[in-house]
Amino acid sequence: MKSSEFLKKWSLTPDSFDMEDVCNRFFEEMGKGLYTADSGSSLPMIPTFCSDKAAPVSGHSVIVLDAGGTNFRTCLVTFDDDLNPVITDFKKTSMPGSDRQVSAAEFFKILADETERLLNRSSRIGFCFSYAAQITPELDGIPLVFSKEIKAPEVIGKRLGHELISEFARRGHDVRALKVGVLNDTVATLLAGKAAPTGKQYSGYIGYILGTGTNTAYVEKTSMIHKLPSSKGLAPDMIVNMESGNFSIDVSPIDIEFRKGTKDPDKYQFEKMISGAYLGPLATHVIGKAVEEGVFSSQFAERFARLPVLTTTQMSNFLEMPQNMGYVLPAAINGNEKDARELYCILDSFIARSAKLTACNLAAAIIKSGHGMDPCHPVCINADGTTLYKTLNLKRYADFYLHQFLTQKLGIYFDFVNIKDSPVIGAAIAALGL
Repeated sequence: MKSSEFLKKWSLTPDSFDMEDVCNRFFEEMGKGLYTADSGSSLPMIPTFCSDKAAPVSGHSVIVLDAGGTNFRTCLVTFDDDLNPVITDFKKTSMPGSDRQVSAAEFFKILADETERLLNRSSRIGFCFSYAAQITPELDGIPLVFSKEIKAPEVIGKRLGHELISEFARRGHDVRALKVGVLNDTVATLLAGKAAPTGKQYSGYIGYILGTGTNTAYVEKTSMIHKLPSSKGLAPDMIVNMESGNFSIDVSPIDIEFRKGTKDPDKYQFEKMISGAYLGPLATHVIGKAVEEGVFSSQFAERFARLPVLTTTQMSNFLEMPQNMGYVLPAAINGNEKDARELYCILDSFIARSAKLTACNLAAAIIKSGHGMDPCHPVCINADGTTLYKTLNLKRYADFYLHQFLTQKLGIYFDFVNIKDSPVIGAAIAALGL
């Protein structure tokens, strides 16, 4: 098939790179990122000052704030006698700054307005903040930049927990016992794995997100985080936010070509190879290149040229039902079986490549954590994100490559779990450890 030759020529198959080589590249960047903040590493390796020793506690309620995308959610989380999380008093509203620019005072006023109804229910607040932030030893969070079109420039550099408590104090509340813990959504996802209803005892935990973007959190020995001013008084282990979407790697010249047309071409290289925001557009670029090289018929080439940039969902839809004329790509093929086979071969290989890269990311984090050597106590990977679960075969292929490399070759064991409402549950667990 022409597609097979095309894929090999442009190194777009999963066999075009070696897992061990990519993992070693991860280790190199992880080590540099842990050593010093100005190491030039593509992995920031952000210390979270959050221990994985935090755990659910029955009968205790926690107020949870979840700021992600353009939505702001508030609720109360209580763990029952079996340590199952019970979410009540849930409310969702717009994230302040999502529709217009707000001042710092207005930003924290809105947060307080949405949280105030729950203040008499708990003295602990877990704040899942899904934007770039520096975390302090007190588990406060200092926003570094707002993405996702949030317009609140005055909030940059302010301590979220401190400012929120100050706002409550201004309103006359007794805040002497009130504590706020701020954490990233991937860190919260790791902690939510501790609420996995599997009945297993895990030796370690990984938090992983593969949706619109991608990121990974794992547990590192605090003594290995050399860029900390001091480890005195800190727990022996600490969750690290890798910001793995920024990992610098190229496995095909097409990746470089594609990135040139994206915002900040030299940033988030790994994310632009595997995440939901980019898989569809990257597939569009790959198919366009295959069209140029005569892989498809002239009729498909004409129809494809009229299509807008593909989404990841449209790409997956073709793999699920290549004859469904209600979908964009089958309609472009219009019954040409040869074109259908060539396209399926390209997209399936493309997904397998993404899955193997995903497996490299997870394998590096698991190996670095030092856990999973006992099959009765595997590492728990709490993985979240629509791209991982909704893109046909991506999760299945990732599981295969991980098992082949970690378990069969290295004797390291793992379990995938998917905990619903992970950011909320993980934020509650973090707050219980304050």
